[in-house]
Amino acid sequence: MKCVGALGKTMALSLSSRPSLFTSSIRNTFYSFPIRQFSTSLFVLYPSKNCSSIRNKLLRCHSNSFSTHAVATDSSEAPAAADERTNGDAPVEKIVLPTNESSDTLLRVRHTCAHVMAMAVQKLYPNAKVTIGPWIENGFYYDFDMEPLTDRDLKRIKKEMDRIISRNLPLVREEVSRDEAQRRIMAINEPYKVEILESIKEEPITIYHIGNEWWDLCAGPHVETTGKINKKAVELESVAGAYWRGDVKKPMLQRIYGTAWENEDQLKAYLHFKEEAKRRDHRRLGQDLDLFSIQDEAGGGLVFWHPKGAIIRHIIEDTWKKIHMERGYDLLYTPHVAKADLWKISGHLDFYKENMFDQMEIEEELYQLRPMNCPYHVLVYKRHLHSYRDFPIRVAELGTVYRYELSGSLHGLFRVRGFTQDDAHIFCLEDRIKDEIRGVLDLTEEILQQFGFDKYEVNLSTRPEKAVGDDEIWEKATSALKDALEDKGWSYQIDDGGGAFYGPKIDLKIEDALGRKWQCSTIQVDFNLPQRFDITYVDSNQERKRPIMIHRAVLGSLERFFGVLIENYAGDFPLWLSPIQARVLPVTDAQLQYCNEVGKKLKASGIRVEVCSGERLPKLIRNAEKQKIPLMAVVGPKEVETQTVTVRSRFAGELGNMSIDEFISRTKNASENRTFL
Repeated sequence: MKCVGALGKTMALSLSSRPSLFTSSIRNTFYSFPIRQFSTSLFVLYPSKNCSSIRNKLLRCHSNSFSTHAVATDSSEAPAAADERTNGDAPVEKIVLPTNESSDTLLRVRHTCAHVMAMAVQKLYPNAKVTIGPWIENGFYYDFDMEPLTDRDLKRIKKEMDRIISRNLPLVREEVSRDEAQRRIMAINEPYKVEILESIKEEPITIYHIGNEWWDLCAGPHVETTGKINKKAVELESVAGAYWRGDVKKPMLQRIYGTAWENEDQLKAYLHFKEEAKRRDHRRLGQDLDLFSIQDEAGGGLVFWHPKGAIIRHIIEDTWKKIHMERGYDLLYTPHVAKADLWKISGHLDFYKENMFDQMEIEEELYQLRPMNCPYHVLVYKRHLHSYRDFPIRVAELGTVYRYELSGSLHGLFRVRGFTQDDAHIFCLEDRIKDEIRGVLDLTEEILQQFGFDKYEVNLSTRPEKAVGDDEIWEKATSALKDALEDKGWSYQIDDGGGAFYGPKIDLKIEDALGRKWQCSTIQVDFNLPQRFDITYVDSNQERKRPIMIHRAVLGSLERFFGVLIENYAGDFPLWLSPIQARVLPVTDAQLQYCNEVGKKLKASGIRVEVCSGERLPKLIRNAEKQKIPLMAVVGPKEVETQTVTVRSRFAGELGNMSIDEFISRTKNASENRTFL
C-alpha cells in the first residue's frame, strides 16, 4: 500500500500488532514532578457483552470536553457500583476496586500473600534466598536470589500457595532482641536478611510466623490466618529481574509480581482493567501508529518524534503557547548547557548530582547539561533591576532538560533521559501570591480541558521538618495556596509535611478514560532560588526587597503528556488532534489522479490528509481503520463524474456523498469546534 501524506512524502505503513508488557504498578518519581502511572481508586468499566461502551465513553469524552467544567475529585471517594446504558449498548457494570488506603483488609491480604508466596517458593526451591516482599498498589511482590523462573514455575508456585492458604495457618507476631534475630537469621543462612536487619533502627525486632513452618522479619500488618485469603482472588502475574537495592553492581534477583483482591469479582474486574490498559499501552500504539520511537543506536530514554507524533506535538505546543501569551506570559528559549558554576549556585550539584549527567570540559571550563530550567529564568530576571511596578513578571518555556536515569527504570515516554518541560516562573510580591496561584489554576484548567481532561485530584503539600524561610512567609504562602484553591472551588487533600524544603506546593492529577490518575501539574512556591541568586526589586520606599518566585508546570513534560494522551484515547485521537485527519481512497487506480487533486485541495485548506492506493478498496478501508484515521473520502467513477467524495467517519459511520467544498467546510468546522464530523 502506498500513501502520499500531508507532508508530501510516500510512506510505507507498518500494520503489525506487537504485544507489549504491562507493568501492574509503576512506582516512579519524576523528581520535580512526581508521577504515578495509574490508581485504581475509582471504577473499572466492565462490559457485559462487548467493549463498544468504552468507545462510546470515549466519544462522550471527546465531544463533551469543552462544554463541561472541571471537577476536582477526592481521591478517597469511589463511585458506587452501578449499571448504565449508553446509546442502546448492553449494561455496563461499574465495579469498585478498593485500594490499600481505602481497605485495611486488602492491604493485610496483599502483605500476607507476599509471605505465603515466599514460603511456597522456599518449599519448592529450598536453595532460594529471600530478600524483601512488600505490598504494592495492585498486589505484592517478593525478590528472590535463585535460578531464573518461567511461567510454568509461576503455576507451580501458585498451586503451593493455594495449599498453604487452604491449611488456614495462623500468622503469629513475635518480638525478639536484635541479637536473637541475628542468631536465627544466621542459623537459616539468609544473608540478605542480615543486611535488612542492620538497616532496622527500631527495637524490639518483630518477626511474623506462618504456623510453625516459616518466618520473616516484618513489621506487619497481616491477616489472622492464611484462610482469610480468598485463593480464587489471587493471581501471580509475572517475573522480572531486579537488582538488589536497585544497584547494578549487586546481584540480579528474581522478582515475582502478584495481584490479590478481596473477592473474585474484583480480580476479574482488575484483569479486565489490565487488558484494557494493555490495549492502550502507549509503547505498542507508538509503534503501530508510527508516532515515536526510542532507538538503541542512540541510547535508552531518548525519544525520536516521528512525523505523525511531531504533528501532535506541534498542536500541543501551539495550543500551550497561545493560551500562555493570552494570559500575560513572555516566552523564552534558553540554552541546553551552562557552566557548572551555575548549578553550584542553584544547589543542584549539592542536592541533585546523582540525577545529572557527567560534566564536560570546554576550553578548560566545566559545563553541564541542564536538569532543570529554573536557574536560566532567574538569570533572565537578573539582567536588570526591577521595580515593584514591574510585577507580576511571568516567563514560560518549553525547555528540554536531561536527567540521568538507570536503564532499568526507563519506561516508554513516562520515564526518559531527555524531555521537554512546559516550565514557567512567576515573580511577584508577597501580597499577590493568592491571585497568581488562582490565575495558574485557571490556566491549568483551560489547557487540560482543551485535551479532554476535566476531572482532577488535588493535593496541597505543606512545610516539611527541614525547610528554608521563616515561619511567617511559609504560613502566608500556604494560606495563599489554600485560599486560591477554595476560591477556585476545588476540593483538595492536605499532604502534611510533604512540601519541598524551599516552599509549599499544589500537585494535580488528571483522570483518564479508564479512571486512572496521572500526575501532571505542579505549582510550587520557592523561597530558595531567590535567596541563592540574590534577586531583588525596588519597593515603593526605594528599598531592596526579595520577590516571591513561583514554579509551575501544567503538562509536566511533553513526552509524558503525549504518552497519557495516547493511552487516554487509545490512539483514537479526536479529529482536531489526529495527525492525519482524512484519507482519500480510490476504488481503482483509474480514480487516482482525481484523488490527488482532492488531496491537494484539502491540504491547501489546512486539512491533514493522505491519498492511499495500491490495494483493493476493502483493504484500504481496513488499513485506515487500523491506523485510526477519523475520516475516509472514497472516490469511484461516480464521484469523479460529479466532482464529489463519499465520506465515511470513524466515529459517526457513513456520511454520504458531498462536494469537495462541503467536505472541507464540515471538516474544518468540526476541527475548529473540537467536535465530530
